[in-house]
Amino acid sequence: MEERQKSYGLLVRPRGLVETDLPHNWFKRMRENSPISFDPDRNCWDVFCYKDVQKVLQNYKQFSSNRNGSFPTLLSLDPPTHRRYRNIVSQAFTPKAIQALSPRIKALTNELLASLKGKCEIDIVADIAFPLPVIVISEMLGVPSEDREKFKEWSNIVVSGTQTLSPDEMNELKAKQGKAIQDLRNYFYQIVEKRRDDPKNDLVSTLIAAEVDGEKLSVEELLSFCFLLLVAGNETTTNLIGNTMLTLFEHPNVLDQVYKDHSLVSAVIEESLRYRSPVHSMNRFVTEDMNFNGINLKKGQEVLAWIGSANRDETVFTRPENFDVNRSPNNYLSFGSGVHFCLGSQLAKLEANICITEMLKTLPNMKLDKTRELTIISSTFVYGYKELPVTIG
Repeated sequence: MEERQKSYGLLVRPRGLVETDLPHNWFKRMRENSPISFDPDRNCWDVFCYKDVQKVLQNYKQFSSNRNGSFPTLLSLDPPTHRRYRNIVSQAFTPKAIQALSPRIKALTNELLASLKGKCEIDIVADIAFPLPVIVISEMLGVPSEDREKFKEWSNIVVSGTQTLSPDEMNELKAKQGKAIQDLRNYFYQIVEKRRDDPKNDLVSTLIAAEVDGEKLSVEELLSFCFLLLVAGNETTTNLIGNTMLTLFEHPNVLDQVYKDHSLVSAVIEESLRYRSPVHSMNRFVTEDMNFNGINLKKGQEVLAWIGSANRDETVFTRPENFDVNRSPNNYLSFGSGVHFCLGSQLAKLEANICITEMLKTLPNMKLDKTRELTIISSTFVYGYKELPVTIG
């Protein structure tokens, strides 16, 4: 009974949580005092411990990804439908296919860095971490370069969150997201129609030619794939690059090491994914009345699995508050777990690795500009910063 009472509680969410640089003190308190908590305003359960977060992410039969939204994607499908559709796009994300992108990613990175030559101050997010993944996914989808800024704006709105949970603010956010989704739908519809008449060597043309159970994808299905690839294909990678660089600035000894030995970049990225996950949470929906660790969940209720908290769980990670590039094992949940494990995880890590390595080669003695305040992205889903100002030389 005592354990059950510990697990059940009303969620006490500090005002401005999504503005907080590192909300891990709050995560720690919730893991210790109320690891499964209910928020009546959202009709939502919040889950904080590693083992519980992993269960929610893996058990698609009881915790469904189906949001019944207006723009379904792979993220909102469950097996067996999910498996059939995932097989279509997975061909573009095989290890061989990803590695083949390496020269182009390196060339793009160096083009961006060349444009910064002679500058003593730069913004890593605006100048490098934002444009690189947008260009990569845009080229994969076959969309023109002039639409990249538009893409990023739509993507930011779709994944944004409010700083409070007031009904008015939530309604305002939903209205903005609805418009952004509709704008994306209209744009991709035009791309799809062009590719039907004139196929190219890009993902959209591949999707148009693909079949599931002997049938071509519908327009709605094609649009959902494009939507997923755009949002998931750039937002996570931008934050991964920015978060990793910020963490290096906070740990100058590690930064000195990677300046001297670029082979350490991979290990730095792996630990950064745990320490400052670019995805902070994922939501699921209860499919049936059930008992979960002594807690009664009702069909239709939302469950928010806090990945950022799970990655700091003391029962799984030794000294989780430490940034340890030698950590092993390092079973972080930043790319999800189970059937919805992020399809683009290897692409995100490749882009981050190339980008950070080339920055270390090109930009000497980078230091965080501490005279400027960092602004956290207003979202409980993704985790990153709107800017990362640094000085060079």
